[in-house]
Amino acid sequence: MALRLVQVNFKARDDSALGRFWAEALGWGVSSEGPGVTNVEPPGFVLPDPAAVCVDVVSVPDPETVKYRAHLDLATTSAAHQAELVVRLKKLGATSADVGQGDVPWTVLADPEGNVFCVLEPRPMYQDTGPIAAVVVNCMDPRAMARFWNEAMDWNLYEVTDDHARLRSAKGVGPYLEFLRTPDVNGVPTRVHLDLRPYPGDDKAAEVARLRSLGATDADIGQGDVPWTVLTDIEGNEFCVLTPG
Repeated sequence: MALRLVQVNFKARDDSALGRFWAEALGWGVSSEGPGVTNVEPPGFVLPDPAAVCVDVVSVPDPETVKYRAHLDLATTSAAHQAELVVRLKKLGATSADVGQGDVPWTVLADPEGNVFCVLEPRPMYQDTGPIAAVVVNCMDPRAMARFWNEAMDWNLYEVTDDHARLRSAKGVGPYLEFLRTPDVNGVPTRVHLDLRPYPGDDKAAEVARLRSLGATDADIGQGDVPWTVLTDIEGNEFCVLTPG
């Protein structure tokens, strides 16, 4: 039994427009599984793909009332690439954002619906991740979050300190999942959460029960009768367990 991170879910006013932004930003394509949902996926993507963490954009009536604590870090290969990417993203509709970062080598932007993300300076560890270097979750206790998520998924724990923890897929490919200690974690206004999926043939109900035993709790966000299960982790971050695939 195992789960893996398969996509980052954005709540949006206009899923199609925001999906197009992220597809252009990442150099990926778009598809749709139904009205109000835009899937942003790498070219040739087929499940299960250990190297890919996709982006799923879902329209909701009032995304301003939905607040999560995750964002994307984008990878670059050189200082010139970083500068060029920032310019290109701004032409696509991104804007500069000030989250109190001060004088740092990375660039903080917001997508057209205000979701904050970072364009990192070139770092050797992210040179093989693809366009998404990391999915970053702000938290109060990185060590505790690392323990929970390391047990929740089949990803490997690469680093853990009091301030930062980092996991990556069991195959050692694709982006990292990182937990960053943040002083005012409840004040970060993002609308992003994680979606996990069991492998083909695994029992979703058993996986959900296992997550509950690790400290996850059920969450009702008005989802109604849906095939996925909405939970919160040990710090209250919502995430979804999808059907096997």
